Amino acid sequence: MKALISVYDKSGIEDFGDALDRSGFDLISTGGTYDVLSGAGVKVRQISDVTGSPEILDGRVKTLHPTIHGGILGRRDLEDHRLQMSEFGIDNIDVVVVNLYPFVETVLNADSTLEDGLENIDIGGPTMLRAAAKNYPDVLVVVDPSDYAWIGERLLVGGDVSASERKKLALKAFQHVSFYDSAVATWLNDQTPLDAAEFTAAYSKLDDLRYGENPHQSGAVYASVLGSGGIVRAERLHGLPMSYTNVLDADGAWTSVTDFSDSACVIVKHTNPCGIALDTNQAWAYEKAFQGDSVSAYGGIVAFNRNLEVETAEAMRGVLFDIIIAPSYEEDALEILRKRKRTRLLRADLATGALTGISLKSVSGGALLQTVDDIEENRHSWKVVTESEPTDQQWKDLEFSWKCLKHIKSNTIVLAKDNMMVGMGAGQPNRVVSIHLSLRIAGDKSKGSALASDAFMPFADNIEMAAAGGITAIAQPGGSIRDDEVIAAANEAGIAMVFTGVRHFNH
Repeated sequence: MKALISVYDKSGIEDFGDALDRSGFDLISTGGTYDVLSGAGVKVRQISDVTGSPEILDGRVKTLHPTIHGGILGRRDLEDHRLQMSEFGIDNIDVVVVNLYPFVETVLNADSTLEDGLENIDIGGPTMLRAAAKNYPDVLVVVDPSDYAWIGERLLVGGDVSASERKKLALKAFQHVSFYDSAVATWLNDQTPLDAAEFTAAYSKLDDLRYGENPHQSGAVYASVLGSGGIVRAERLHGLPMSYTNVLDADGAWTSVTDFSDSACVIVKHTNPCGIALDTNQAWAYEKAFQGDSVSAYGGIVAFNRNLEVETAEAMRGVLFDIIIAPSYEEDALEILRKRKRTRLLRADLATGALTGISLKSVSGGALLQTVDDIEENRHSWKVVTESEPTDQQWKDLEFSWKCLKHIKSNTIVLAKDNMMVGMGAGQPNRVVSIHLSLRIAGDKSKGSALASDAFMPFADNIEMAAAGGITAIAQPGGSIRDDEVIAAANEAGIAMVFTGVRHFNH
């Protein structure tokens, strides 16, 4: 019996090699692994002794040889295979232990070059893993060092690895190779994935979750390969582990707040921002965001795009939040916030990486991909369509409300005034109900505020309801067959209205 061992990650390989040796396997290995095993006193032969060929091309070619792959791929149950292997002097290889060059770690290094990346694309390793996994009924394939202990113990007592266990090990090998190849493809791709006829993406598991959205659902969180930052990689400084819904809500808060260049605070509940405000005084930004909808804010997620200050931490006393997110924290602020036993404190960075600008959603039978809604807009391209033009203050309110709405589920209505969202309606089947909800939340704060609608306002009743609530300016994409009626209603109500020419659906 033969076992082939060729690993980049040498952790635990001495003990596993020793277990294979004591179980009666003849060990063969490549250069670096050979040195480790032989240095530990494990009986092992160099792979060149088996192939009769030296390692060449700086190690690029060492296992790509018929003696190796014939030994791995030959079927033990086929007489023709056995005869051919005998004819060419090929022995069975019964165990293949391989892990791969650190491609991902290499290219994530800021100092790595193109040459570094190319040289760390493993060829022989994936080839051996694929061959062994293909022939798993006859060949035991081991790619994960965490499997060394139980396999070694099993073999040492004369036991066998069952067919189902072999299949699971083969699956693990194919998944690992697939992940590795996807990482390489991601690194080489300088175009959007939407340009490709085939889409692959590599994700590595960070953690299992207690459950998914509901207790009867399973859940786990994964990080995209070659990426950095984002909510999934946020550092938890305090509090309970994250749940499935925690991750979703936190992502909604973080992506919303980081969309603003000025000092901002965003409060999210059930993935929808219910409070958004800007202020150079961070504590005031929080207070304004909270007052936007204090009922919904309770038990929500609050996010900041600036270093979280002591005054802000003090301002949040007495209000329950599940999660607080910031790019950094003052030490004294952390001391205050850590007194919240259950609240999760996250330190997050902006997400970067090949898939950062792509939205991926699973649907039955497949997936939907799109570029994220990050269009650069300039209010000077907006068209005033009413007799009244917005005042300077109304222009500011319109710009702010328009910025807010793209992060809220459609149909979306946002009411804003003085860099504060005072009301919003989200996720309703019709726009009238969204306007009604936004006005109800705003109460008296709706008077003199600006309204933004994520899609065109299809009927004049939308305008009439807004006017009754004291709205003085409206931003909407325009494009309805009834635009003339809607404009006429705005003129009658004395409302300034602009068409942005851009829709911001967020289903």
